[in-house]
Amino acid sequence: MSEIKEGMEVIGADGVHVGVVDRVESDRIKLTRRENTGAHADHHDYIENGFVAGVEGDKVRLSANADVAVTLEEEESGRPVDL
Repeated sequence: MSEIKEGMEVIGADGVHVGVVDRVESDRIKLTRRENTGAHADHHDYIENGFVAGVEGDKVRLSANADVAVTLEEEESGRPVDL
């Protein structure tokens, strides 16, 4: 997790954009909120570091494809995001 920095792009295993790192908090990546819309506008979503497959340059690659990764996002409380 020490390699993960603010502003890095988060991508799924398939290379599809998932979000942008705001910062690392404990054992989770906090995503920026600027890409969130609708009910998710104006707050951050989180991804647990267990889903990180690796860091490749300025990208954080997840172990799941993007369409699955967004279902793994959490609220600040740790509860799943209601899509």
